[in-house]
Amino acid sequence: MYVIIVGAGRVGLNLAQSLVREGLNVTIIENDPIVSEEVADQVNAMVIQGDATSVQVLEDADIVDADVFVAATGHDTVNLLTSVLSQNYDNIKKIIARVNDLDHMSAFKKVGIDMTVSPESTVASYLERIITRPKVADLIILGRGSTELLEVKIENKDLFGKNVLDYSPTEKYIVCAVYEDNELIIPQKDTVFHEDQKISVLAKSDYVQEVTKLFAP
Repeated sequence: MYVIIVGAGRVGLNLAQSLVREGLNVTIIENDPIVSEEVADQVNAMVIQGDATSVQVLEDADIVDADVFVAATGHDTVNLLTSVLSQNYDNIKKIIARVNDLDHMSAFKKVGIDMTVSPESTVASYLERIITRPKVADLIILGRGSTELLEVKIENKDLFGKNVLDYSPTEKYIVCAVYEDNELIIPQKDTVFHEDQKISVLAKSDYVQEVTKLFAP
């Protein structure tokens, strides 16, 4: 898979490094010559110094071969324009744009850029979930926020000694794993709940509070 990332700031660079570690082919387009030079030494990817709002620069990055286009600069105008330009290439299967100002979100939607990421709203949403789910040790938000992967410590005494498979799966959640002596175990017929045991639960977002109360009231 070939991914083009516009912007070599913290977001763009971290994304590029992660994708390269996964074995993906990545090109970064960065307008600032100093930043471009610095980034070239930090990631095993092609770095093109230039203005990504230029069609020529995009074609220099072989946009005709790209599968994914990510506009990740700190400037919404650049992200919007480059995303619109990338729509002219049928080979691109996914366009992702960073939206720095939530007031600009509607502009991206109007031009058909539905896959947007706002650092401000993402962090706020994550913190809100952590605050309102004090019994949850950690969580990962999946999909478009419809599902959450929770890590919960068993505190419900009524569950101690009960078979995990008697309580999972349901239409609301599934216990994906339990941890025994720091080892991850997929629940089997003889797997039971016990005090202070940590479990991983995949739950529909609408039922997270209910599921959390079941295991850690």
